[in-house]
Order: sequence, then structure tokens, then C-alpha cells
Amino acid sequence: MGIINTTPDSFFEGSRHNAQQQIVDTAGKMVNDGATIIDIGGQSTRPGSLQVSDAEELERTAPAVEAIRKHFPDTFISIDTYYSKVAKEAVNLGADIVNDISAGTMDDDLIPTVAELNVPYILMHMQGTPADMQAKPHYENVVQEVLQFMITYKSALQAAGIKDIIIDPGFGFGKTIQHNLQLLKNLKAFSILEGALLAGLSRKSTIYKTLNISENKALNGTTALNMLALNNGATILRVHDVKEAVECIKLYDAYIQS
Repeated sequence: MGIINTTPDSFFEGSRHNAQQQIVDTAGKMVNDGATIIDIGGQSTRPGSLQVSDAEELERTAPAVEAIRKHFPDTFISIDTYYSKVAKEAVNLGADIVNDISAGTMDDDLIPTVAELNVPYILMHMQGTPADMQAKPHYENVVQEVLQFMITYKSALQAAGIKDIIIDPGFGFGKTIQHNLQLLKNLKAFSILEGALLAGLSRKSTIYKTLNISENKALNGTTALNMLALNNGATILRVHDVKEAVECIKLYDAYIQS
């Protein structure tokens, strides 16, 4: 899953795109490099970020969805939103998946809308909101608590009529570096949920703070953690750098088949 952010303030500068041709060119490179999903977001959800309206988010994302669907008809598109209005319009324009950081808690109409649209849904865990989630993250047992959250919410989503649910433990969303590493180390525990498992570790602070570098220099660390994620059960890698992630997957596949 390649990341394209139509925002001026996403934490990694290399993922920010505003001009439509730039978006199409970047998507084209990602597809050529091996991406099967393009994830389009219209607002930053980095720690401390401020919320933008659904109207502004839609204005940013709708042209991108439309352009990518037109130029790359065989590529899956996910819309990264917690707004029902944005989800509905994006799917109408050609998006295939709704990727929601909030588990439906930031717009009461989102879950019924996704069920009505009959598209896959990415269920992610977050403690708090982007504005405050990294203030003081606390868990008695992060793996048990995130897993229980997933069990409870997956059941509720199925009861609401959502059939295809992808699990995302939410690395970096209301979690310390140690929490993130514990989740990564115990990722296989989430196999009991019997669904696709997404790992979104790309260039995040767990990498660059541990290595004492900037996010711009965190590609090598991203690849290292992506390999661990694959080995522990991840089936989707959400990344800024598709070529390197695809190489990681190919090497992992060769390793397990040897």
C-alpha cells in the first residue's frame, strides 16, 4: 500500500502532493514499483495535528481519487478518512477501501455508510485523538488491550453489516516506542482475528527516534521493521517507499519458500 497525502503538513515531506499531475506521476511510479493499493489521505493525523473539516478534506482528496482511478483502473484505492461524507464521495469516484484511524468514533455516520457502500474497511486502534494521543499513552498490557479492542470492534462492525475487515494495530497512534515494539514483537497474536493484517511503520518515530535520525533518513530502519512485521504475520505494508517494500516482500517470500 503506497501512501499519497494531498496535504501540506504530513509528517514526512516526501509524501505530500498537491498538484494533480504530481499525484498521477507518483501513483504511476508506485504502481510500476509494485503497489497494489494506493492510500489517499486529505489531512495529517501526525501527533499534535489539528482536525480539518470534511469539506476541506474532500476538496483535497476527490480530484486525486478520480485521477488515479482514471489512469490506473486495475489498482485498488483506499481513502484515508474518518468522515462519512468523504468516504461516500470517494467510493462513488472509484475508491475501493475505507481506511479509518478512528474505528468510527469521530463520525457516527461512518460505520453505517461503509456498510451501505459494501466496501472493505480498515479497523485501526488509536488511544486518544491525533491532537493528544502522544501526550501520555498508557496501557497495563498493550498487546492484550489492543487485541481485545480489535475483537470487540470487529464483532460490532460485522453486526453493522461490514463484511471485509482489515486489522491495523495502529503503530504510533497513542503508543510509546516500547508499546510499538511490543505490538510488533507479538503481531502473531492478531492472527486469531482471521483477517488481513496491516502494518503501518513507514518512517515513524519509533524508527527515527530509536536511531537518532530524521524521518528523511528512516528508510533503512523502515525496511528492517517491515521484514519483522512480515515475519510476524503482516499481510499488507503501508509505506512511503514502495520499491523498497516490494523488495522486502520478495526476499521474505524467497526466504520462507527456501
